[in-house]
Amino acid sequence: MVRTGSLCLRGRSVLFRSAAMAVAALLVTAAEVEAAPERIVILRHGEKHDLYRLCDIGIERSRALAASLLGKDAAGSLFAGRARPDAFLAITLHTLELAAPSAAAWGKPVIMYPVLPTSRTRTDLTRALNERTREAAADVMRNRLGNTVVMVWEHHHIADRKLEEEFRGQKVTLRQLLNLDRLDAVPRDWPDDVYDYFWIVDYPASGADTPVRFEMRKQEFPDPYRALPANDWGQARRLPPRCRG
Repeated sequence: MVRTGSLCLRGRSVLFRSAAMAVAALLVTAAEVEAAPERIVILRHGEKHDLYRLCDIGIERSRALAASLLGKDAAGSLFAGRARPDAFLAITLHTLELAAPSAAAWGKPVIMYPVLPTSRTRTDLTRALNERTREAAADVMRNRLGNTVVMVWEHHHIADRKLEEEFRGQKVTLRQLLNLDRLDAVPRDWPDDVYDYFWIVDYPASGADTPVRFEMRKQEFPDPYRALPANDWGQARRLPPRCRG
């Protein structure tokens, strides 16, 4: 009886140990899923022609980004010495059109959180952009999309203090949702006239969700894209009639 009981107890011990290991494995997996990425690159869509497409300058910008900064083997790659980008994200047709050449250079799809132009009111459109931005940020910050993510976004939903005030008590911009508001260096607004900057955000290797580094970097292109319009952060710029903001 004693031996039988002893064997039973040992069996339970093995079962308990196995169960504990399984729970620990699940906790590790959950921690990995919830960890912030290592780097997020944020940029705005290119110059627009209408609600559905970029103008010729915006299209040229998309090609320049792929050839010079964001595409595979780009001469001035933002990913030099780092892991390749794991995902390219977009939210509107304009952001999709800008991101597509760079994503294609890496053989990757553009992951869409789509808000398409419709007959809906401006308020309804803004609310849809709010919701899709929240969904995208949640996926990024839970590390569901990889350690290096490129987000091509609508600029009011990158940073806009008026939008944040309008939806006080909610998080609706990437500035809020990616915890960039914890850093003093991050601007409160993305200016209407600025198309030629990156926000580069780094998070700690521990997976914590507070950024440890923020950089605003101007897009600078060699020939044959050197003539693309460029202005400094906050500097006004007039678009040609064929393009719109």
